[in-house]
Amino acid sequence: MTADFQLGADLRGRRIVVAMSGGVDSSVVAALALASGAETIGITLQLYDHGAAVGRTGSCCAGRDIRDARAVADRLGIAHYVFDYESAFRESVIDRFADDYLAGRTPIPCVRCNQGVKFTDLLRLARELGADCLATGHYVRRVEGAHGAELHRAADPARDQSYFLFATTQDQLDYLRFPLGGLPKPEVRAIAAEMALDVAAKPDSQDICFVPDGDYAAVVRKLRPEAGAPGAIVDLGGRVLGEHRGLLHFTVGQRRGLEIGGSPEPLYVIRLDPAENRVVVGPRRALAVSAARLSDLNWLGGNVEGGTTAAMTVKVRSMAKPVPARFDGERVLFDAPEYGVAPGQAAVLYAGDRVLGGGWIEETVAAEMGAAA
Repeated sequence: MTADFQLGADLRGRRIVVAMSGGVDSSVVAALALASGAETIGITLQLYDHGAAVGRTGSCCAGRDIRDARAVADRLGIAHYVFDYESAFRESVIDRFADDYLAGRTPIPCVRCNQGVKFTDLLRLARELGADCLATGHYVRRVEGAHGAELHRAADPARDQSYFLFATTQDQLDYLRFPLGGLPKPEVRAIAAEMALDVAAKPDSQDICFVPDGDYAAVVRKLRPEAGAPGAIVDLGGRVLGEHRGLLHFTVGQRRGLEIGGSPEPLYVIRLDPAENRVVVGPRRALAVSAARLSDLNWLGGNVEGGTTAAMTVKVRSMAKPVPARFDGERVLFDAPEYGVAPGQAAVLYAGDRVLGGGWIEETVAAEMGAAA
């Protein structure tokens, strides 16, 4: 069992801090770091009320997961520290999650978490501990290129998490290591079993760790009750077709849950109008967009000033297939109309397997109408 942390052939005398969430992936990273010959230290951030999470499966960074991380550290014989970041996580991730739904956007809290407490506060803690790098269990690859570290898709497409890490800065990437990026998940579990780690068969965590049983609407209602206010469902011309149970239940491209009868063709959510508390619906062709304007751009692919016409692809949802596109410095221009592009989601640009960068989708341009939506 070996691991390449890109710190040189002999890692003895080096210090690696491992972000340990209590799951199998980060536990195996800790085992790989130790096997490399480096001094290994585990850090776990408590991100939300551990009491409410005790006994839950599919969570991370709370309750049983913290105990699992500590048990793995004890099994490996490494130091392990837990830091309380519940307040910071609530303000930067959970509150933002609820506010985005209130504003009619479709949030991605995992990106906000990586962008904030995980890749900002964790890196600071690792540096304060004198570590040479911070290693995590993310399924992405860090490749040394001609001009420094590059971020690439994982070797296993089914596990790739590069979409969620587009906001990683170059300075952070220089310090980070992702030893699982070249491994399939079964091999990771096999390593855990070989090391007799109790988490070897532990289920994977759910995407939104702080949402019990996947009921995100209940979390949003609790934090922002006004997001559950009923309102009108209207067509593209403004004609009222029905009533919705709150904007928090809808996202662009959605078809289920509209409960509108009498339409000659299927209807989809085209956009959300928080100012009027309306859900605007229409036929699938109205979902087609030709471009998307981005904000808070993070670029890892060199100089992008003035845009680029180089061959690239873009993902506009975590589960979407990358599609050909161009970038003009502010907008993604799709080679062919793209569907279900939702404000609040991220657009991540790739050149082959390399992550060039990305940003947050602010508005879209309808392919049929040529107007911002």
